[in-house]
Amino acid sequence: MNKNIRQKFIISAALMIAATASVFAQGNGLAGINEATSMVSSYFDPGTKLIYAIGAVVGLIGGVKVYGKFVRREVA
Repeated sequence: MNKNIRQKFIISAALMIAATASVFAQGNGLAGINEATSMVSSYFDPGTKLIYAIGAVVGLIGGVKVYGKFVRREVA
């Protein structure tokens, strides 16, 4: 009988430790999500400027091509 009570105590202690560990893991996950959100937000402005610069270069190249075709009278 004493062995049965001892076994139940060990099992319930293990379950309590597992439940506590999962609660702490969820808290750390939330901190990780918040950190990732702030990192993505910090890259947004430089990323926007990079996309604008790429668009400007592509636009200039396209404009030069259209101008060249216009000068050679290849425009339909």
